[in-house]
Amino acid sequence: MPLDDDAVSNSDWRGRLSTMDIPLAVSTDNVTLDCLETLIYEGRLTFEQGVKLMINPSLNSVTSLADMVKKARFHDYVFFNDNLHVNSTNVCVLACRFCAFRKGPRHPDAYSLDVDQYLERVRPYSSRIDEVHTVGGLHPTWTVAEYCELFSNLKDEFPHIHIKALTAVEIKHLSIRSSLSFSETLSRLSEAGLNSLPGGGAEILVDSVRDRICMGKESSDEYLDIHGVAHSLGIPTNCTMLFGTVESVEDRINHLLRLREQQDATSGFQCFVPYPFLPDKTRLPEAQLATGQEIIRMISVSRLMLDNIPHIKAYRMNIGDKLASYAINCGADDVDGTVGHEEIMHEAGSKTSLTTSSEQLARMVISSGATPVKRNSSYSQFEIISLPEENSSQVLPVITVEVP
Repeated sequence: MPLDDDAVSNSDWRGRLSTMDIPLAVSTDNVTLDCLETLIYEGRLTFEQGVKLMINPSLNSVTSLADMVKKARFHDYVFFNDNLHVNSTNVCVLACRFCAFRKGPRHPDAYSLDVDQYLERVRPYSSRIDEVHTVGGLHPTWTVAEYCELFSNLKDEFPHIHIKALTAVEIKHLSIRSSLSFSETLSRLSEAGLNSLPGGGAEILVDSVRDRICMGKESSDEYLDIHGVAHSLGIPTNCTMLFGTVESVEDRINHLLRLREQQDATSGFQCFVPYPFLPDKTRLPEAQLATGQEIIRMISVSRLMLDNIPHIKAYRMNIGDKLASYAINCGADDVDGTVGHEEIMHEAGSKTSLTTSSEQLARMVISSGATPVKRNSSYSQFEIISLPEENSSQVLPVITVEVP
């Protein structure tokens, strides 16, 4: 059943929040009750409140408040789309310490897709997807021209497919290689068919942390500037956080505040995607690593701190379907999509299935007590997914025993 935007989201979510029943876990916890009152009457949580939420002994209080805010904004709806990941190249001039995907140009597993190879990866999925997500390494010789060729050819063959591609550091790299400004680079890519940017590469927006885990990438200011330029050109973007490396609780909250400030200025972030560092095959032995509870807490705190970024994603390619299902009741309203193919998270150790269908995603959402809604990439078209009830009854086998 199609839905319009007004039916999906509640612009007066603070007013709705003020009328909702308060869970016992929230009403009996001073930290979350104070945060609830701030969200209703004052509007915005502070740095100090964010830190308190991160260290609050009662995780249930934090997740319950985040679930309240999610439902005040989006009722019981949880969103996903039909998408496909196609990584353009794994060749990269950098060697970030947390990255298991990157290969040097002479590595036997290095690859760089030409137009035909790129399209060949899309064709088997083209009738059932409406988005291609493309990110990759910083190729030593590619300029903006190579990506314009990829995108324009994809649009020529599959005009219905939304192209979400290129992280901020890729835009920076292409602008330098092409002797163009960020604005000129993004404009040329947009003309070739680019529709939106993913949020990858934010890591932690604290440069002292970035210097330890991803020296040579864009600075915190550059990440925000590139996204701000995209917003000014009418290109929506996502934003992310990679946590569980060497950052502190305070660094995480500062990261959220910087994104919130950028959103105040340019209003183009559609969705925030927090995901934990996956340690397999990477070179960051001092990483703290996030527990399942910590992952859930980070998703919940993100929902509470980022009052001006509408969607919070439980990125199942990273955290897995089971934890994503739980996160649906802890502040997340989006679980990404069908994906079809993914390398970056799986090279780092993800075991999430790449064959999940729309129906399976919908059933995962339903199993968490929510209503599955298929969305488009720009969160402007929505359809409730109704599925026939599965027959869960089982008939035990009848064994005939002859009694002598």
